[in-house]
Amino acid sequence: MTFHPLDPLTGPEFTQAAAVLAREHGVGAGWRFASIELVEPAKAAIAEFEATGVTPERRARLVVLHRAENRTWVAVASLDTDTLLEWGQVVGVQANFTVDEWEEADAALRAHPEVVTALAKRGITDLENVFIDTWTYGDAVMPDAYRGLRLGWADVWVRASAGANPYAGPVSGLHFVIDLNTMNLLEIEDTFAVDPPGVMGEYVPHLVPERIRNAGTRPPLLPLDIVQPEGPSFSVHGNLVRWQNWSLRVGFNYREGMTLHRVTYTDAGRERPIANRLSFSEMVVPYRDPSVDHFRRTAFDIGEWGLGFMTTSLELGCDCLGEIRYIDAVLHNSAGEPYSIPNAFCIHEEDNAVLWKHVDHDGGAEVRRMRRLVVSFHVTVANYEYLVYWRFYQDGNIECEVRATGIMVVTHLEAGQPHPNGTLVDERTYAPFHQHFIVARMDLDIDGPANTVYRSETRIEPIDAANPLGLALTQQNTPIETEGFDDFDWNTQRSWKVVNEQTLNGLGTPVSYKLVPGGAIPSFFHPEAPALTRAQVIGHTVWVTPNDDAQRWPCGEFVNQSGVDHGLPEWISAGRTVRDTDVVLWYTFGIHHITRPEEWPVMPADIVSFWLKPVGFFDRNPSLDVAPSAAHCAPGMEHGEAVADHQHEHGSHEHSSHEHSPDAPGTEPRRTA
Repeated sequence: MTFHPLDPLTGPEFTQAAAVLAREHGVGAGWRFASIELVEPAKAAIAEFEATGVTPERRARLVVLHRAENRTWVAVASLDTDTLLEWGQVVGVQANFTVDEWEEADAALRAHPEVVTALAKRGITDLENVFIDTWTYGDAVMPDAYRGLRLGWADVWVRASAGANPYAGPVSGLHFVIDLNTMNLLEIEDTFAVDPPGVMGEYVPHLVPERIRNAGTRPPLLPLDIVQPEGPSFSVHGNLVRWQNWSLRVGFNYREGMTLHRVTYTDAGRERPIANRLSFSEMVVPYRDPSVDHFRRTAFDIGEWGLGFMTTSLELGCDCLGEIRYIDAVLHNSAGEPYSIPNAFCIHEEDNAVLWKHVDHDGGAEVRRMRRLVVSFHVTVANYEYLVYWRFYQDGNIECEVRATGIMVVTHLEAGQPHPNGTLVDERTYAPFHQHFIVARMDLDIDGPANTVYRSETRIEPIDAANPLGLALTQQNTPIETEGFDDFDWNTQRSWKVVNEQTLNGLGTPVSYKLVPGGAIPSFFHPEAPALTRAQVIGHTVWVTPNDDAQRWPCGEFVNQSGVDHGLPEWISAGRTVRDTDVVLWYTFGIHHITRPEEWPVMPADIVSFWLKPVGFFDRNPSLDVAPSAAHCAPGMEHGEAVADHQHEHGSHEHSSHEHSPDAPGTEPRRTA
């Protein structure tokens, strides 16, 4: 059996949880199921299950919205006993938006006669090519007349033709305000109009103008085949993934999307915990343009919408390459009905050049190729795609990479009109500056839960008798004793180590893993800016708190229409100790997106990443036992001889892929993804 208590909810479990609320409180017509997710068992219950097989109670947590009353309720249901355990209203909040509401708002607005009239005034009469994109509000920009409603505001876009890029045709100055409970149009904001310029905003090949296609001079690529004729070196059993010395479980929910659990590394036969849970807990995308078209445009992609709801199926040959294993996901719509996301997560191996190498003075060489395990998922959030990769390495490193791609939001201009808050990317068209802040929530358990986070910094020693040439550097490690925040410092190359002071390595020093920051960006907000007030997590690089299962969302659970941050700033006010305890490390990173013409009409992936690296977790290089590659890198063969022999046996480098073609007689069929 592959069942584990951390496995995500199944389709029948979503149905059962919704049925409990229908039976007990009549939740059905007139309601929306904003979210249904697994109540993850406590660490102690998971440990007991893994030791004894005793299964903790299976529970689901539900957030539901009564549309007519505009009230949000939270419930917990037991799936084992089919009973309702908790039920209560949360006053003064708005549940997350749902995909159904987004689609229903588009349909309601395009059918409204006043909308049709407003579009006709702009010369837009073919509504088949109209795209209406509804966004959420923050408290500071909500019109006073509509406070207390579940409120949305909408952009309008027009495709040049069927299948064309809608984001290339903004209808500047025209926005709709809508009550998302009733789907009633509240207001049409028609502030200004711009004659559409001659934009080339297409990226689908047959829609790109012939003059641009013909101008291309790129020579074709020869085949590059990724082949593992004997299959991959990893295994997938249910949601459990094992590779080399790594073991981890893949989870999933509506809000965070993919989550990773119980990450361990087997060291000399001993399975050692590294992370209990890894996920993204918030994504804040503020647009830094105060103009009419963009002043409301601050998205909380995780808290307002949910990465799970935005997860897309991965395609063979497109999103992953190699010998692939997939894991499917299941979610629910706003009626509580389940649906499947096939191929939601991709697991595969990648060659990653050299792991370690040395060529001795006498000509001897030792080289090891690096291979890594990649666990990934992709989400589409309106105009943007976020591609998330967690990578596990043979030397104990963990890398988290995010690639942002998709289509930038743009605005048309009058001839000669300034655009100080964005970059000109096409004729009379600019893309506003904006930022992507991602918050990683990392419940690290370095050799167990008793951990301390240390600030680790490099110091320049003064020139004195002991350091006459000014060469000396020292490393200062300062424990963080009380929960709070910290900031990246380029001048000291600040990083953060999660240390288990109760466990010593073979050298007699405490074991640890280090957060090596990447993509750490300042917020560039005035302290009183409303966007920062409701998302204070983006104001600092790192936050450290004690682990609390109820404290999962750094800006609070209900960020839709929020004005105040009810997350990390409130939690740390308790001043709890974080020395030798079960800690959570929150890391804010992302993209400071100063837009470029080269990112239009479709954006090449912008890549940011950070690392978790062992520091004294092992006694020495843990990848010493990685086997050399086949034949040509065998021990004892001189490096020059190996290259010559390889070329003699297999031909030149340019043709080696054809010599090893998986479609050649006597080989396994090619499998690429």
